[in-house]
Amino acid sequence: MWNVLCLLFWVFAWVWVQSEAQQNNFPFRCLQISSFPNSSSSSTDGLAWLGDLQTHRWSNASDTIDFVKPWSQGKFSDQQWEQLQRIFQVYRFSFTRDIQEFVKMLPNIHYPVEIQMSAGCDVYSENASKSFFYVAFQGEYILSFQGTSFQKAPDAPSWTELVIKVLNGDQGTMETLQWLLNDICPKFVHGLLEAGKAELEKQEKPEVWLSSGLSPKHGHLQLVCHVSGFYPKPVWVMWMHGEQEQNSTQTSDYLPNADETWYLQATLDVEAGKEAGLACCVKHSSLRGQNKIRYGKHSPMGIIFMAVLVGLVLICAGCYVIYTKKHR
Repeated sequence: MWNVLCLLFWVFAWVWVQSEAQQNNFPFRCLQISSFPNSSSSSTDGLAWLGDLQTHRWSNASDTIDFVKPWSQGKFSDQQWEQLQRIFQVYRFSFTRDIQEFVKMLPNIHYPVEIQMSAGCDVYSENASKSFFYVAFQGEYILSFQGTSFQKAPDAPSWTELVIKVLNGDQGTMETLQWLLNDICPKFVHGLLEAGKAELEKQEKPEVWLSSGLSPKHGHLQLVCHVSGFYPKPVWVMWMHGEQEQNSTQTSDYLPNADETWYLQATLDVEAGKEAGLACCVKHSSLRGQNKIRYGKHSPMGIIFMAVLVGLVLICAGCYVIYTKKHR
């Protein structure tokens, strides 16, 4: 039997946080990655995240799940945690054995075999949550757990029906899986949210700076707006000309910093000599509605700033001359 108990400690990360509205959603995502090079060897590793923060890891070489954060045990007692660990230890052994049996039973499956599972839950309030469980074979989504049974993915191969029949025929597995998804997972997440509140609610303001370089297009420049050190992850970055958004702005992927903040950059391709008046605008929850704007060196604001600076220098110089003349 394939006892599908992979639930709480493998994660796929995704989160959207609306801090200004005080509505935080920290989905708990688990990811299991299992590789079977041949019939006699295998490895299974797991990761878990709460929102953007990794909370657990489980390497193939270890019998225990490692805590990534000091609060990774949430509000579960040592006894509750030990019980869950025993369940997952049994699961990993059974999973390896049963996949090998399925390969023997199904003529269309051959080694090497790669299997990924994504499972967890989104907790919306004290009594509202939504769980999920997805399985991929060789990188293709093949089945999911919906309600009280496994369901075949729309484009899954026909042999998936036999696998689902075997899984759904194991009443003990179905009941345990529902218990983990609908009872244990939400309770565990509530405990994590409480125990990790200080770190989960932190706000780090972005640092913004500009650079420029040659564009692949002849006679063009590539303006780059660098945004770094912000947390949480959602951020809005756009090149502007006055109040007009430059929709040709290209935004990079998010990249993690070593301190668990984030970095990205927004680029704009412009014709050389026409970069005047352009500015980079950044919106982030930590700024509390006070957007950060960085103007290019040829922008009107840059010219005004330089004019003011020069004026101040001239005034100071004049005052110094008058002061020295009086004291002579």
